[in-house]
Amino acid sequence: METLYSTIERTFDRLAASLEGELVLPADAAWDEARTAWNLSFDQRPAAVVLAESARDVAETVRAAREAGLRVAPQGTGHGVGSLGDLAGTILLRTTRMRGVEVDPERRSVWVEAGALWQDVTDAAAEHGLAGLAGSSHDVGVFGYTLGGGVSWLARKHGLSANHVLAAEIVDADGFERRIDADNDPELFWAIRGGGGSFAVVTALELRLLPIAEVYAGTAFYPLERAEEVLNAWAEWTQTVPDEVMSVGRMMRFPDFPEVPEPVRGKSFALVEVVYLGEEAEGAELVRPFRELGPVFDTFAVIPARELSKLHMDPPGPVPGHGDGIGLGEATPEMIAALVASAGADSGSTLLSIEVRHLGGALARTSPGDGVASLAGIEYLSFAVGMAATPEKAQQTERDVARVLAALAPYDAGRDYLNFREARASGQRLFSPPVYRRLREIKGEVDPDDIIRSNHPVRPIA
Repeated sequence: METLYSTIERTFDRLAASLEGELVLPADAAWDEARTAWNLSFDQRPAAVVLAESARDVAETVRAAREAGLRVAPQGTGHGVGSLGDLAGTILLRTTRMRGVEVDPERRSVWVEAGALWQDVTDAAAEHGLAGLAGSSHDVGVFGYTLGGGVSWLARKHGLSANHVLAAEIVDADGFERRIDADNDPELFWAIRGGGGSFAVVTALELRLLPIAEVYAGTAFYPLERAEEVLNAWAEWTQTVPDEVMSVGRMMRFPDFPEVPEPVRGKSFALVEVVYLGEEAEGAELVRPFRELGPVFDTFAVIPARELSKLHMDPPGPVPGHGDGIGLGEATPEMIAALVASAGADSGSTLLSIEVRHLGGALARTSPGDGVASLAGIEYLSFAVGMAATPEKAQQTERDVARVLAALAPYDAGRDYLNFREARASGQRLFSPPVYRRLREIKGEVDPDDIIRSNHPVRPIA
């Protein structure tokens, strides 16, 4: 009788022969590179890695996994790998080679393959005076970000990235390629727009673009010791701004690394980051309160929309780190005081960044035809993150992040945002009960054997 091991071996042999890309196994020289996620703190150990070149490779992988009794975990970059879990018995399906981007300037849309980064899309769209609802980091993958919702610098005016998806090309759990949209399998189309990647392997998206070439944006830098004063002023200011304004109140400790710009290298600041969709004079008036606070310096100016990927000052490449965040209600003086006590200048915290991001505006509203993602009821998002280059630093970072979340717990909105949770969160924290039940029903309809895995998985109803 053929053993399970020999069945898997035979399946892998057939899969390797059928791929345009590569099958990488634990004994191969390329194994460590193939299985490494963007967040270097996580040691991914799947049964095999497929480096897919095309949707056909994806389909071949899904069919092989089903044949061998394995599962499939699609992954573009691996920014959110912390919530994925143990990959034993799973083929890690890396889409990093699938980077196609095609802009249709007449339709104001873009077709994007599964491995594309936001900077790929941003640069291509900018050539036509257009912009997508990009993430705040240049190397975040379009797909994980969008399938989880997608809060961009333009979100208070234009809503979530997930709700600007026009169509999706998928490989379903049986290994068949399909195109879905509002008229073709609308239930599955609803689920993938904010429900995450549990329902199918999405191989391409068509996204709506916006006619935005320039924005007024920048950051005001203050000594970290002034964090409570600055963040309170920012929180009060957020209650007065129009939907065209997106902003972040933040504390940052910049590492003393050569690649960090000299003005901030090795220093710590309280920050206010602002993006305004409007004219320069109006933007300057909006940020006047922060200039009157007397920053060390500020960078407010009209900039090309494509330069927004630099505003948040995220790391330029893969790093080892640990972070997490929760949704918040009001940003009260008591909440700010608790946050600063947990991670401010006198806290002993080692965290690189602690941010509170203002929501509301279009993010608080829902429209017919939207996907599952909704941030209604969450007024602010928090996220705290630090470096984890050694086991000792990782433990310290985890303690510091936990202290921030504990300080913010009394101000919890009762809901979280999928892309800002790195620890595994329950479906009840990410979705309302009826929405989560419907997602589980859809999962049971399209993937009852739970072949497709993702961050923050949705399990089928048995």
